[in-house]
Amino acid sequence: MTVTADLEGRVYPETAPYLVGREKVREFARAVGSSDPLSLDADAARSAGYPDVVAPPTFAVVLQEATLAQLLADDSAGVDFSRVVHGEQRFRFSRPIVAGDVLTATMTVTGVKLLGGNAMVTSDSDIRDETGAHVVTAVSTLVVRGDA
Repeated sequence: MTVTADLEGRVYPETAPYLVGREKVREFARAVGSSDPLSLDADAARSAGYPDVVAPPTFAVVLQEATLAQLLADDSAGVDFSRVVHGEQRFRFSRPIVAGDVLTATMTVTGVKLLGGNAMVTSDSDIRDETGAHVVTAVSTLVVRGDA
């Protein structure tokens, strides 16, 4: 099966709310090698004006993963995960993610390009807080390798 030509523009349902936990932020920070006290020390974060620890920018992929799972589970999209290579990742922030945030994400497939038997699928995962305010958009491009 190949990537569906009309996949571009498809919007997937909003994900379940995700409560950003202080320890998850700290664990993620350590996993990516961050020693930023804003991500590790609640007092340092509060002193800097944040309500709690601040997630490293790439923490947004935790929320984005739930949206990409929807795409990969959608048989009508034609994306074979065994043939996927992550091509690009970008973020557009309105504000940092902080512990205590309750976030949801909605993904829109923003581009599909067919190149030399491969497909490049770009999607925007729009991440919002419990008030509906934009926090970050995670933009990802997946390369779906064609038949060898």
